[in-house]
Amino acid sequence: MTARRKKKPPGKGKNRASPPLAAPPEQARVIAIANQKGGVGKTTTAINLAAALGIAGKRTLLVDFDPQGNATSGCGLSTASEQSIYHAIMGECSLSSIVVNPGIRGVDICPSTQDLYGAELELATVENREDRLRELLYTLRKGYHYIVIDCPPSLGLLTINALTAADSVLIPLQCEYYAMEGLAHLSETVRRVRDAFNPGLSVEGILLTMFDKRTNLSREVAQELQHHYSGQIFQTVIPRNVRLSEAPSFGKPVLYYDVRSIGAQSYLALASEVMNHGST
Repeated sequence: MTARRKKKPPGKGKNRASPPLAAPPEQARVIAIANQKGGVGKTTTAINLAAALGIAGKRTLLVDFDPQGNATSGCGLSTASEQSIYHAIMGECSLSSIVVNPGIRGVDICPSTQDLYGAELELATVENREDRLRELLYTLRKGYHYIVIDCPPSLGLLTINALTAADSVLIPLQCEYYAMEGLAHLSETVRRVRDAFNPGLSVEGILLTMFDKRTNLSREVAQELQHHYSGQIFQTVIPRNVRLSEAPSFGKPVLYYDVRSIGAQSYLALASEVMNHGST
């Protein structure tokens, strides 16, 4: 797979010195990034959390499980690959054969293409179809500290596969009027997956994204979420940030685009929370 050619970014700062990559544990922690609503920062979170974990010395596999392939292109890779996560899910190749290093320290990626749109229909009559991704990831869990899955913006079979394969689900949530309603639907899906397929599935946390402290709405939604989901909200809040919006057009995580930006610093803080959560 070849990286897409990109125009040069403005080059705001360099990555600070990173610790050496540590030996992975016996089993990677698998975190699904999920929200059925689009445009909430799901893929941005998947890319930048993976990059931040890599910078922290944690070997991380990013699984692009969204047919739109935005995590793939956001890491500078083409979404026109001959083999992708679709072919692995359909049993046409091994998962390890599609793993690519996109030039991000400590991070590998399983790329996606639009072929994945057909997977839900093609798997509809397959036995144990909810378990396909978990079975594929089993062989790779010993090679990484973390596996981060970028889910599609739906609650269909692909997301069910991701939740069945995951140890926990991280929920990015934009501070908007309908946030609570969407969160209720996703929470019900998590409960059903836990009951039917994955009893160990937990909520990694709810991440407030695109937060604008200047607006009453952002503050009110944050307060409402704290009231109803106390203890599940990350302390880190991802603000609206121009650099976060610009970075995907250069095929880079924001940490490699402008590490001094508030967006980059926020994802470093989120990675620290995630790592601390796993150590408790």
